[in-house]
Amino acid sequence: MAFTNYSSLNRAQLTFEYLHTNSTTHEFLFGALAELVDNARDADATRIDIYAERREDLRGGFMLCFLDDGAGMDSSDAASVIQFGKSAKRTPESTQIGQYGNGLKSGSMRIGKDFILFTKKEDTMTCLFLSRTFHEEEGIDEVIVPLPTWNARTREPVTDNVEKFSIETELIYKYSPFHNEEEVMTQFMKIPGDSGTLVIIFNLKLMDNGEPELDIISNPRDIQMAETSPEGTKPERRSFRAYAAVLYIDPRMRIFIHGHKVQTKRLSCCLYKPRMYKYTSSRFKTRAEQEVKKAEHVARIAEEKAREAESKARTLELRLGGDLTRDSRVMLRQVQNTAITLRREADVKKRIKEAKQRALKEPKELNFVFGVNIEHRDLDGMFIYNCSRLIKMYEKVGPQLEGGMACGGVVGVVDVPYLVLEPTHNKQDFADAKEYRHLLRAMGEHLAQYWKDIAIAQRGIIKFWDEFGYLSANWNQPPSSDLRYKRRRAMEIPTTIQCDLCLKWRTLPFQLSSVEKDYPDTWVCSMNPDPEQDRCEASEQKQKVPLGTFRKDMKTQEEKQKQLTEKIRQQQEKLEALQKTTPIRSQADLKKLPLEVTTRPSTEEPVRRPPRPRSPPLPAVIKNAPSRPPPLQTPRPGSHPRKAPVISSTPKPPALAAREEACTSRLLQPPEAPRKPANTPVRTAPRPAALVQPLSPSLLPNSKSLREVPVPRAIKTPVVKKPEPPSKFAPATPSRKRTLEVSDEEETEEEAERRKERSKRGKITVKEEKKDLNELSDSAGEEDSADLKKAQKDKGLHVEVRVNREWYTGRVTAVEVGKHVVRWKVKFDYVPTDTTPRDRWNCLRYFLPPSFPISKKELSAMNSDELISFPLKEYFKQYEVGLQNLCHSYQSRADSRAKASEESLRASEKKLRETEEKLQKLRTNIVALLQKVQEESVVSTLAAQHPDQEGWRWYGCLGLIPARPTDIDINTDDELDAYIEDLITKGD
Repeated sequence: MAFTNYSSLNRAQLTFEYLHTNSTTHEFLFGALAELVDNARDADATRIDIYAERREDLRGGFMLCFLDDGAGMDSSDAASVIQFGKSAKRTPESTQIGQYGNGLKSGSMRIGKDFILFTKKEDTMTCLFLSRTFHEEEGIDEVIVPLPTWNARTREPVTDNVEKFSIETELIYKYSPFHNEEEVMTQFMKIPGDSGTLVIIFNLKLMDNGEPELDIISNPRDIQMAETSPEGTKPERRSFRAYAAVLYIDPRMRIFIHGHKVQTKRLSCCLYKPRMYKYTSSRFKTRAEQEVKKAEHVARIAEEKAREAESKARTLELRLGGDLTRDSRVMLRQVQNTAITLRREADVKKRIKEAKQRALKEPKELNFVFGVNIEHRDLDGMFIYNCSRLIKMYEKVGPQLEGGMACGGVVGVVDVPYLVLEPTHNKQDFADAKEYRHLLRAMGEHLAQYWKDIAIAQRGIIKFWDEFGYLSANWNQPPSSDLRYKRRRAMEIPTTIQCDLCLKWRTLPFQLSSVEKDYPDTWVCSMNPDPEQDRCEASEQKQKVPLGTFRKDMKTQEEKQKQLTEKIRQQQEKLEALQKTTPIRSQADLKKLPLEVTTRPSTEEPVRRPPRPRSPPLPAVIKNAPSRPPPLQTPRPGSHPRKAPVISSTPKPPALAAREEACTSRLLQPPEAPRKPANTPVRTAPRPAALVQPLSPSLLPNSKSLREVPVPRAIKTPVVKKPEPPSKFAPATPSRKRTLEVSDEEETEEEAERRKERSKRGKITVKEEKKDLNELSDSAGEEDSADLKKAQKDKGLHVEVRVNREWYTGRVTAVEVGKHVVRWKVKFDYVPTDTTPRDRWNCLRYFLPPSFPISKKELSAMNSDELISFPLKEYFKQYEVGLQNLCHSYQSRADSRAKASEESLRASEKKLRETEEKLQKLRTNIVALLQKVQEESVVSTLAAQHPDQEGWRWYGCLGLIPARPTDIDINTDDELDAYIEDLITKGD
């Protein structure tokens, strides 16, 4: 479809508000400044000056200027600057930092509202003016950018439209800080040489207090972040000078801030015991896959164009046929040449695509460099660069994340190319978070290997740091400033400095005089004391970093066998636990359980207990349970089934219920004897029933397919009364009922309602056992011994308890054997909780604020309806205020203690310094005394042996007597002790 057909369609427009929106990507203000430094570096600048010019008539009180000596721009290059997203640097093989065509606009608009750019290239001078102030005052919605150009020699306008040039210059004179042509030309003259660029940002953004975000007053040699405390803040986050020093992994361009040179660093040259590890991985594919897709698309389009051109050439050749006129031959030759050119381009694009497809399969190699920062041990972590530009700094990885002293003070450096990881637009993070986490994980593993290789932990971490002057237990304290510690640190890290002429890096030999030396801003190779590197023609020496080897933790055969044996043992234990589970699937399985049946007289009234202090009630699943469980199947006559158990349970208080434990009792079953009249009822408490059954491992906890098996939750021995006159009972149903009875320490209103329901159902009569209790107990003894032996096997048994129509799973954790009772202690997997009005009473009363209008007494008398309308918002508001006051009191108390501790620490440090001074003075006096004693001793001895004057002079001439007191160099107590001991030994 022809392009002309699109002329009537709508087009996207860019409003001036986008200038502000685009700038918000820079959360880190120094990152916005770095964007303009990156542009100078990409323009091959050797120097960039960043400085401020005072202008009180502008917002912020000053203008921020960036002046470089790079390649500059002509009018066409400057026109591409105002095209958002267009960049000539975006090639896969490019080593330039800019890739998105957005840094100048987003960075400058983050710093201020307006910027003006002056650039020189060849014989042209171009000015570019981008102003939000102009758009706001003129009420213009579209982005308008004046772009006038002058001839560098004649200063005449370079334009075909004089009116357009005049409008552009008038806008610049009106809304910029430069109000006439002379002032504009003055800015061009600031650019040294024939090429370069000057960017001036004005009307700076302000903070809430009306002050600019950048502070140029506190330190005249620096640009700092305003209102940023140095405590707890990394220097690169507060000082642009510190940030610019590590901005590039291999800095070449010189950076000056307010006229003073930034001492840029190559981090790998500033570390103690640096070591490099080569890391190869095939996981970094996102960026490479994108490049392959682009190459395939470009190659496909190029192939289509080439085929179309070849087709046109063949068609024209057939159409012309034998026409050999000159015009025909020229037209045919042009079409054929176009087809040949397009075919060559298609072949080139195809080869590029194939090369990128091969590169996609190849693993990517990175170089990790680790070293110890002995100058500032608290500044540790990983510095991650992308195409030599710093992206992330102080990233903790591996052992550093644990917060201990292991790997503390270690700095890691890696330069990641674009084909491995792509940075975000603001160059403060990476676009693919998953691959970035993989990179950090790999660096953490190699960091642990480096820590093993340098063996600091084996020698002692504290001892290692003591050697370099870190005498304080506080990790963030700087090292000692004593000269001997400074020399010790300087001996381990050689000084590297850059020549201002050839821009090469030189390593200076160690000299004692250079320990505290400040090098000038302008340093050249001729100032190098090394005779082999004292001229710019000498090649730059590469840093020799030892190559480390990453060793994975390979387990020995013995360790593997031990691990396998442990896994087998664990699986066997699980299998044994599953085999202990006894599923109940039939009536026969039910009869095998050693449980006992109890009956309840129909005329017996529930025993009323005296009222006790009320406690939290049972959960709703227990409160709403039926009074009796459904009857089981009637056993056949003549058989001797085991009796159903009496399961009495005492529910635990909420604190114990939270532990999900319950006690379960099983009463041993005595054999059934021939019945005879008996009126010995077994007393049971009228409580809700609960059932329990062993849990099959193949069934879920809430399965209802198993037969309900009663299991007691607490121990309760049946109480047997003495024989009384026989009572008339209605015959009971022949089926044996298994019940779980839950007893509480108090009776609630719900229990009273259930008793009324039971009385309406009618009285249930129970046929009593005809055998005497004595005979029952005698016959029971025969089975006791066998049951007692088997009781301990129940430990670890999986059971499923039914409490009022709800099933709960658990495990038997303990088994206790009594005379006629086997007690199970069951730990439930889950116990539901529910809140009741009484719970709310207790909660509200316990946390009641002191000045709340409702007293605890009134709260206790509230019913459910009153509790529902309780003012909870006011309650929690006052409670929150009380908590805040309490926290504030704790904080103030802690602050006062911290202040007192700091004062005590300062006093202790002062006493320590005074003590050290006294000790040093004492040491000096002792040394002087020893020198005097030694001199007098030697002189007196020789004088006694040679009283004549001539002999004395002769010994003096021979040098046996020193002409002056002996110089004794003693710096430590150990050296002093050794010297005194040596004197004593010689004296003996």
